Amino acid sequence: MPACFSLTETRNWCYRSAFSSSGLRSTVSDLQDGTVIHCWVPKSPDPTKPNLLLIHGFGANALWQWGDVIRHFVPHFNLYVPDLVFFGDSFTTRPDRTEAFQARSLMRALQRQPSPVRKLSVVGLSYGGFVGYSMAAQFGDAVDRVVICCSGVCMEEKDLKEDGIFSVSDLEEAAKILVPQCPDKLRELVGYAFFRPPPVGLLPPCLLTDFIESMCGEYTEEKKELLKAIPKGRKLSDIPKISQPTLIIWGEKDQVFPVELAYRMKRHLGENAELQVIKNAGHAFNVEKPKEFVKLLRTFLVDSYSSKLASSGKASNPNHKHTEECNGTATASH
Repeated sequence: MPACFSLTETRNWCYRSAFSSSGLRSTVSDLQDGTVIHCWVPKSPDPTKPNLLLIHGFGANALWQWGDVIRHFVPHFNLYVPDLVFFGDSFTTRPDRTEAFQARSLMRALQRQPSPVRKLSVVGLSYGGFVGYSMAAQFGDAVDRVVICCSGVCMEEKDLKEDGIFSVSDLEEAAKILVPQCPDKLRELVGYAFFRPPPVGLLPPCLLTDFIESMCGEYTEEKKELLKAIPKGRKLSDIPKISQPTLIIWGEKDQVFPVELAYRMKRHLGENAELQVIKNAGHAFNVEKPKEFVKLLRTFLVDSYSSKLASSGKASNPNHKHTEECNGTATASH
């Protein structure tokens, strides 16, 4: 934490206030296996509303990545916004660094809320898309609809060795950029993430250092291990084909996960998937084109659910029983 006044922490406080005023509260779930998951959950879940899980990626924490989105969906869903393991207040002493482990940890935490989450839709940004896809594959009966945003789920380990696939193919260098520890690397990250990068080069190094210390200062090596675990032994033929209706959203100019991987995922999933490519946007299209992003989410999630209710003629409880049994306890923190 910075020793003096921090603009990053001030904005973080503003986001926490916004989450709280939107009807969410901070909870910490001890899974009793060395893993602790922090998650923003509804203060009073509405059993007539469907559940929606928003999973962040690398970079800023979940508050920053979803802070400008939640107001659009609180009226329609019970929202759940977790910190992934080694982000925010979530951590583990276990050695597993796979997205499958992240997915299981999130599901266990959700099922151990005072109002257990048994059915939900999932939206995953970048690394969060890997986790969301794994949740859909592992917990097919529990996951209703899936949105994968700029997430190279269908990449293969061999892609890193082929020229022209990734702007940065060396994993060590990629980890230094995605988990920046100095102002120059943070500037480099912004340059890769945006089609039209904001002028971070004009900001004094002290402000960039403030952001790094607040957002990237903890679990540095563990986060790098998470990144390196993604492509290890990865083959398209081993990636399960999820059966849920899936929306794939990608920035046309993505330099982190090239848009080629979006088309590859669409071919992999076939008719179950819909692909939307946002023009003149990069990896961080949720920041560059927020209105388009929200509109796509609303059409796929809100409108489709409303149509389902209209066709059935009645509302149903989305929290139907799911058979998986998990251990753990959930406690609230503020």
